[in-house]
Amino acid sequence: MAFSPTPLILASASPRRRDLLAQIGVTPDKVVPAEVDESPWANERPHAHAERLARKKAEWVAKSEPGAFVLAGDTVVACGRRILPKAETEAEARACLALLSGRRHRVITGVALVAPNGAIRTQLAESTVQFKRLSQAEIAAYLGSNEWRGKAGGYAIQGLAAGMISYLRGSHSNVIGLPLYEVAQLLEGAGFPVFAARK
Repeated sequence: MAFSPTPLILASASPRRRDLLAQIGVTPDKVVPAEVDESPWANERPHAHAERLARKKAEWVAKSEPGAFVLAGDTVVACGRRILPKAETEAEARACLALLSGRRHRVITGVALVAPNGAIRTQLAESTVQFKRLSQAEIAAYLGSNEWRGKAGGYAIQGLAAGMISYLRGSHSNVIGLPLYEVAQLLEGAGFPVFAARK
């Protein structure tokens, strides 16, 4: 397990992100969800949106956690230049699934890390995902699962939707919500020992 005398704060309430960090032996000392407006700006591109929100979340939490490592991420599902919502209603989720049915789309995650000295670094990861062509019955069944609730693009690859995805290029952990390679590189580069020898 990674150990650092300097605390690591995860600026996210997502249990998925905590579970992903655990895969690389990283356990946050504290979880402090960032309270920021996640609405896209007018004409904002998906990459810029993901990076801006990750940076904003990290900076927001770092203000109350001086001297710590603060890690934040934001995941965007994009169809062309269009940023899909984090589905909160069944109607939103249905519209997302109908749009993604039979098409390729991109999942982009911005990751930001504030180091103890206040320096901030960011990384972007992009994966390409394709859904099979979904029937109305399949969409209805997935909506009934409630897995879509609060998920970017109205689906969660780590659940039932995995059986509807015909193609994936890039980081699987990115599609779940945190690209582990990029996170490990950011942490190691800032002095947090992800790959230190285990005792």
